[in-house]
Amino acid sequence: MIGESMTSLPSVAIVGGGIGGLFAANALVSRGLQVAVYEQANAIGEIGAGVYVTPNAVRHLQSIGLGREVERWGAHVGPRSAYFRHDGARIAPVQVTDAAGWNACFGMHRADYVAFLAAHLPAGIIRTGHRAVGFEQTAEGARVKFANGAVAEADVVVAADGIHSELRPHVFPPSIPVFHGTVSYRGLVPRERLPDWPMDRWQMWAGPSKHFLVFPVRHAEMVNYVGFVPADAEMKESWSAPGDPEALRREFHGWDARIGQVLEQVDTTFRWALYDREPLPTWTQGRLTLLGDAAHPMLPHLGQGANQAVEDGIALATILARADTASAPACLLAYERLRRERVADVQLGARKHGLRVDSMVDDLEKRDADLVAHAEFRKQLYTYDVVPLARAAADAVTSGRPS
Repeated sequence: MIGESMTSLPSVAIVGGGIGGLFAANALVSRGLQVAVYEQANAIGEIGAGVYVTPNAVRHLQSIGLGREVERWGAHVGPRSAYFRHDGARIAPVQVTDAAGWNACFGMHRADYVAFLAAHLPAGIIRTGHRAVGFEQTAEGARVKFANGAVAEADVVVAADGIHSELRPHVFPPSIPVFHGTVSYRGLVPRERLPDWPMDRWQMWAGPSKHFLVFPVRHAEMVNYVGFVPADAEMKESWSAPGDPEALRREFHGWDARIGQVLEQVDTTFRWALYDREPLPTWTQGRLTLLGDAAHPMLPHLGQGANQAVEDGIALATILARADTASAPACLLAYERLRRERVADVQLGARKHGLRVDSMVDDLEKRDADLVAHAEFRKQLYTYDVVPLARAAADAVTSGRPS
């Protein structure tokens, strides 16, 4: 039976040591596969910014033994989470549970998330200082070349190297990221500077052409804020472009006083232009496949970029655990077929929700009603479990049936 012998499992090289690549490595290791992670930076790490972790990812983190780390480093987001109008009037509650009523929404510091994913891997798996510059493959295997002269050989290569992926052009012709006319200002404020701030909820203020989001991170020791504002011109995509705190304060002058309380404490901020890409028609070429932002960069309005990368990783690991070196390319195609429609729906859903919360409609009553109705979309988003589907897809490949 394919995959029965541990020695027959395909070896995997992952290019990219962010959340998606590191989670995929953990998921693959948990299923007995040989894995190496190649990261271009000289050290694994992230700048200070928050990420929202939702039930559709937490169930998979738990399944590979990382549930306690999520609870240790995350800040639990509870049922008092809400949407507000820009003047502070309450619009609707925010959905924080799946269809079964399980509340597993957490605010997480990106650096903490990356750190515990890396720490959970066996020693020697992560190789830093490796920037991919070339790729080639045969029917029997694949090779990645790095700027430092190193070469990695594996049965499968996973490009988890982000929206500017070096390896994506080996799968699909280069495409231009889509700029959505919005810039986000992001940053963190220590809790001691906002001692009265409620640290048990996710809160968003929706106003004309803008919105403002706040949620806790690092076990409620810090407040993460994001201010989304229109941009006059395109700017380079970046997690770390410096922003002007005074410009940020001016953007939200006259809004709910609670926003002012946060912004009064902002000394430094980062600016991030919002880009995504049109859904790709293919993610896989032979023994190379894409994962996370390399496959499906999306706008942050559903908080699903990292969560969908986790879904990718657990689906890939589930399928490859039933593969061997010969069937690996067919299994990668099964992974692609399974994931492509799901993430395309989420990508487009993020675009629609961004227009909704930026109040790009004249009828605010309709906007408010749409935000109430949006809870059902979130509930279904959080309930989705890719693992049973991945097992069925793998079984179809290894039994010779169409997946």
